[in-house]
Amino acid sequence: MTGRRLLAARGISRRFGAHLALAPTDLEVGSGEAVALVGPNGAGKSTLLAVLAGALRPTAGLVERSPGVRVGWMPQRPAHYGRLTARENLELFARLEREPDPDGAAERLLARFELPADPKPSAHLSVGNRQRLNLALALLGDPHVVLLDEPTAALDSRQRRRLWETVAELREGGGSVVFATQNAEDLHRLADRVVSLSGGAAVFAGSVSEYERAEAERSTCVTT
Repeated sequence: MTGRRLLAARGISRRFGAHLALAPTDLEVGSGEAVALVGPNGAGKSTLLAVLAGALRPTAGLVERSPGVRVGWMPQRPAHYGRLTARENLELFARLEREPDPDGAAERLLARFELPADPKPSAHLSVGNRQRLNLALALLGDPHVVLLDEPTAALDSRQRRRLWETVAELREGGGSVVFATQNAEDLHRLADRVVSLSGGAAVFAGSVSEYERAEAERSTCVTT
């Protein structure tokens, strides 16, 4: 961890009935850094992000936020109302986030992510536009920590660059990002640290270069 601690997980775990989706996990997130969560589908990445966001209660352990720290969350599936337009969704969630100027916040994010301002319900938007709306909603309220679940899925190359720029701006302002990805380019563009999960448990934590060395060594062991 670098910088002032913003968010921390202390031994958090999550069960769904008899299934252990997330084994006891510790994680600290400091200001100005980006932490990548990697691993196969079902490894526990989405569960960890949902618990950090407060959308799921941990079965054990606790999540600590430093005083005044705001958290934004972009789940993997769309988290907006399909009957509302992109603008109406942004205005609604801006009010829920107690934005002083909900209409202005919606207008800024529509322009920033090139979202359509027409009266089309968001359920009828393209997959890429729904993904961009999901990301825009996560940034309402000027969060200090943004939690992103597969953020570049369905984005074209231009919109991926826009996302990288957004993350860079957040970090320059002292914020931080925790994101789940299976995209090697995202890992190199965004991450300082990597946490690898498998079967609901964290099996590696370290820098990107350390992670790549560990993966190379593992691949060598598998092939010999």
